[in-house]
Amino acid sequence: MSSRRSRSRQSGVARISDDQIADLVQKLQQIIPEIRHRRSDKVSASKVLQETCNYIRSLHREADDLSHRLSAVLESTDSDQAALLRSLLM
Repeated sequence: MSSRRSRSRQSGVARISDDQIADLVQKLQQIIPEIRHRRSDKVSASKVLQETCNYIRSLHREADDLSHRLSAVLESTDSDQAALLRSLLM
C-alpha cells in the first residue's frame, strides 16, 4: 500500500472507491461537450479529466469576457440606466 493511502486511512479521511471514481468520470463524460459529441464510448479517465479542466478554463474565460463587456456597457450608459441594469442583475 502506498504511503499516501496509509496516511489517508490513518487520518480518518474517507477513501473514494474505484467504482465511485469510474462513476464520476462517466458523469463528467456525459456533460463535457468536447467528449459528449465523440462517437467512441471509450475515453480514458485522464482524457475526461483533461477535457474537464479545459472546459472549466474556457468557462472562466467566457465569464471574465462577459463581465468586462457588462462593465463597459454600464460605464457607457447614464446613471439611471446603469442603476436599472444593476438592480436587474441582483
